[in-house]
Formats: sequence, structure tokens, C-alpha cells
Amino acid sequence: MARLLHELILEQADHRPTATAIVHRQTALDYATLTGQIQAMAGGLLACGLNRADRVAVYLPKRLETVVALFGAILAGGVFVPINPLLKPEQVAHILRDCNVRILVTTGDRSDPLESRLADCPDLHTLALVDETGAPRYRHHFQVLGWSALLAAAGSRPPARVIDVDMAAILYTSGSTGKPKGVVLSHRNMLTGAYSVAEYLGNRADDRILAVLPFSFDYGLSQLTTAFVAGARAVLMDYLLPRDVVATVVRDGITGLAAVPPMWVQLAQLDWPTAAV
Repeated sequence: MARLLHELILEQADHRPTATAIVHRQTALDYATLTGQIQAMAGGLLACGLNRADRVAVYLPKRLETVVALFGAILAGGVFVPINPLLKPEQVAHILRDCNVRILVTTGDRSDPLESRLADCPDLHTLALVDETGAPRYRHHFQVLGWSALLAAAGSRPPARVIDVDMAAILYTSGSTGKPKGVVLSHRNMLTGAYSVAEYLGNRADDRILAVLPFSFDYGLSQLTTAFVAGARAVLMDYLLPRDVVATVVRDGITGLAAVPPMWVQLAQLDWPTAAV
């Protein structure tokens, strides 16, 4: 049984390397390939100077790089901070300052509105852009790296030793009633929840779990961790309309779907084809 959160993926790579782990649109990664990318990410973060319990913020929609960044951060001995992609720049900057983020992973179009605010984040030393292809450069007091450069930067520096009661993640509230507030979760916290949910839902390796909720939300992140407990497939989706969810359920043969009450109300009002139920 896994002792640290990222070991869920590593163990599945040992036992079922060719099984599909995550799918985004037309691209799928099996557990072996996902593990390789997470290890490369961890190596790149360490090469950038990540130390034990340093915070790595991931400000991205649901995509393959999001999963790689989250789990690469903890494999390197750091702490991941998933940021809701719908937050406003001032809310994002508050999170970066509040938990002393050292590395921010995002895209160029998301970093541009943050430009002036990043200058006021003194702990930030690296901005990693998943859509950047140019040479590394400096902006303000931090370096800017492209995704390929980050994954290729791995050296020989080993990750810090981490135990199960160490921090794995900091999840922030939506900030709807004030500034977002962080909730600290240990590896043990997250693993206990993942095993518990996977057990009472009876998740199996042949399940296909649709992840539609934000990873900044514990319920959304749980769709990943429970899938990885079972060795199942997580299908990543940022939906526009409720009918898009139904179409994805049919197309991808989804067997598990988690949602919040407002979404269930919308989904319940739709005509579901026989293939989806």
C-alpha cells in the first residue's frame, strides 16, 4: 500500500504499466508514461532549486501537464498548490504570496495579466510556462522556463526525504466571501481519503472516471486519487455546457462521475441516451 500520495501512480506503473492512466481530449497516457513524465518533472523542479516543502503552484485548466505538475511536485519533496483557473489575477497573487510559492506552473496567456503582481511575489524564483518554447530568460526577479526545458533540466540532485505526515498539498477556498484561505493536507490525509472513497464506491481497474470538477477543490482532486488507487482511467474535462458532459460519458464509456448539486440539477434535466446509463 502506498505511503506517499505519488506512490499511487508509481505502484500502478509497476503492476499495470500499459494501462491507461489519464485521458485529455485525444491524448492518453498509460501509467508507465505518466510515471516517466512525473519523474522528469520532479527532476526539473529539483534542478530549479526546489527544496523540501517548497510550494509549487499550478494555475492551469485540466490537462495532462496539470497532473504531471501536481504529482511531480510531491515526488520532488515539495507541496502542490492547485489554483482554480477561474480566479482573478489579484486572487491568484494573494495565494502566491500567502503560502510563499517558489515555482508557478501556468501558461503564457494566464501569466500576462499577472505580470505586475508577480513582481510583488518575493518568494517566486521560477515561472514555468507549459506553452513556452523559447530559451530560458529572466523576468523581474525570477526565471522563465518552457515546459520542455523544465522536463529536460533534471540533474543528479535527489528529492528530499518525506514521510506520510508531511504536507502534500495546500487547497484554497474560492474566495467568494473574502480572500482565499488555504487548507493544509498531508500525504496521510489524502491517501486515507482516496482509499476510503475507492473502497466504498467499489472502484475497479476497468473504471473510467470523469474529472469535471476543479482540482483546486478537494472533491475534484479526489477523482484523480481514487482512480489511481484502483488503477483506473481518469478522463479530464473542462465542460462548457451540461450536454457536453453527457456526450463525454457516452464517448468515453464513463463509469464514474462526481458533481456538485447545481450540476446534478442541470444534468438531471437532460435526456440521457441509453448508452450513457
